[in-house]
Amino acid sequence: MEILIFKTNLTDAKRIGDIEPSLDIHPDIFHWNVDLNDNDNILRIMTNNIAGEEVENMLLSAGYYCEELK
Repeated sequence: MEILIFKTNLTDAKRIGDIEPSLDIHPDIFHWNVDLNDNDNILRIMTNNIAGEEVENMLLSAGYYCEELK
């Protein structure tokens, strides 16, 4: 199991709600959350087999900024 960490522009519950269905149904994502108290609105994803680029593309296609932090 690994944890992927992303900087996003998910600044409120409405934006998080926009991406929630995509993250919830993805078979390789076991748990995720967004830290709205962090300046970078950090998205954390627990996974076994998903590339950071795939997550970035999911959020970008929904109209949101997402950059994996290494």
